[in-house]
Amino acid sequence: MARSAVVPRPPSLLAHRGFRLFWAADTVSQFGTSVGNTVLPLVAATTLAASPLQMGVLGAAETAGYLLIGLPAGVWVERARQRRLMRRANTIRAVLLGTIPAAWWFGVLTIHQLVVVALLSSVCAVLFDVAYQSHLPTLVGREHLVEGNAKLQSSQSLAQITGPGIGGTLTQLAGAAGPVLGTAGGYLVAALMLGRVREPDREPRTADSAGSILTEVREGLRFVADTATLRAVTCCTATANLFSGVLGAVQVLFLARTLGLAEAAVGLMLSILGVGGVLAALTARPVIRRVGQARAVWLVPLTAFPALCLVPLASPGPLLGPAVAGLFVTGYGTVLYNIAQVSYRQAACPEHMLARVNATVRFLAFGTLTLGTLVGGALGELLGVRVTVWVAAAGTCLAALWVVCSPLRGMRDFAPPRA
Repeated sequence: MARSAVVPRPPSLLAHRGFRLFWAADTVSQFGTSVGNTVLPLVAATTLAASPLQMGVLGAAETAGYLLIGLPAGVWVERARQRRLMRRANTIRAVLLGTIPAAWWFGVLTIHQLVVVALLSSVCAVLFDVAYQSHLPTLVGREHLVEGNAKLQSSQSLAQITGPGIGGTLTQLAGAAGPVLGTAGGYLVAALMLGRVREPDREPRTADSAGSILTEVREGLRFVADTATLRAVTCCTATANLFSGVLGAVQVLFLARTLGLAEAAVGLMLSILGVGGVLAALTARPVIRRVGQARAVWLVPLTAFPALCLVPLASPGPLLGPAVAGLFVTGYGTVLYNIAQVSYRQAACPEHMLARVNATVRFLAFGTLTLGTLVGGALGELLGVRVTVWVAAAGTCLAALWVVCSPLRGMRDFAPPRA
């Protein structure tokens, strides 16, 4: 496989022009996604009066791409120029989202269109996410992975803070068209920024130099299954995402209908997770260095995930306070865990396997998110919204058992795994 020319890298990523553009493009994309993920459920719940089951289907469509193309996506990413693939994925997402304000202006917007747009956008998101996680080591070098992931995660968390509030407020003031159109524009801006990165893109593998797609998919699955630490981390993430999907299916209904909050207040509550996430991104390097990367992967979920049990206790008035605290702690722990485990995966996997391993992990982890959203919608219909939130909180706590009862508990830091 041909390799790109080696470009000297500065000691700090803040002085790395290519990374700054890459980071800016990801930040714009994350803000657009955060606003869009708030606006679409709000439009469905308020403008279109969607039922809990319809909300579950919409939420499942937002992540269904991981089930549809999650495994072969890693092979396709390895056979493509990764930044070019990211630009194209963002451009297609912009076009898809642009159809929603057009339909709203003409009075023909339906829940079915929202589901279709969410589904196709999720396919683009899979390709974008696998490509950006696989491209980061090429761009910044493996010695800067924790710093790079912390900065990228800080953007995602900041988007989680402000995106829902912006989306909720704009939806309340201006309806569906403005926020969705702004999200589409953000994807286009991000695509232009990626085009300005001058560092060499990773050379794609040709189909002639690689095995069949099925063979390469099996290699990625086998690498994850045979590496005990990767297997434990993947199962923990998959379980947590399963119950995150359950929560995601009903959280807007819980906040808007059960607690009676206005659209702007709903957006504000959803932003609390991001507040904790930003703090985690800012403190990740010293905390992980002090605690140990392997120890952080099991200790953080064990101590932070139970805080989510404060959320279903919420009611209008003073009991909103504990729910806010629970969301904050959960957001902090989730981001710190993600930075530690993603940096480990990027550093430990052989370069020629990284895209496939990333795709395998995201297929398993985010495929359960899709299933959880469907389950959450069904549970909301059968058991009620508050009971469904309790199920989500309890299941998230249990996810920590995968890493607590694994070889990670006897480790402080990771060593590269043997395939």
